Amino acid sequence: MLSRDQLHERARRVRLLSCDVDGVLTDGRVYVDDEGRETKAFHALDGVGIHLLDDAGIMVAWITGSSAPAVAHRARMLGVRYVIQDTGDKLAAWQKLTRELRVDPAHAPASVRALAHYVTSRDGGLGAVRELAEVILTAQGRLEGAPRGRTPTFIPQN
Repeated sequence: MLSRDQLHERARRVRLLSCDVDGVLTDGRVYVDDEGRETKAFHALDGVGIHLLDDAGIMVAWITGSSAPAVAHRARMLGVRYVIQDTGDKLAAWQKLTRELRVDPAHAPASVRALAHYVTSRDGGLGAVRELAEVILTAQGRLEGAPRGRTPTFIPQN
């Protein structure tokens, strides 16, 4: 695992955040209703993180094997421009996307947790993307003063 300074050095260069949907933007559970329609639960904190990245000019892409309409609907709600669904080869889809976007990031298999540069403290589907967005924007000096128009205001109840 990288030190905080090393992590921030890498995060300063981030231009694209790409992620899977199931287990990253959701907690990995798949809901199927009585009509056979698949639905997914997304966390609002991740939506805020995606908005923060987008507002800062950092591209966001989702690459998933799922063909569920819920994925496309949520992507539209958040303004995610790059969504690749129903792909069996996520690595090939990711490589094609990064070529098209002219982004040349390093790649390490997500399954090799020991090689990860950063592991979020929040679980997938429970705000991990928001946490990562804040790490990136803090490292780039763009979190302070970031547009907060889409950020909810939480008012404690007495």
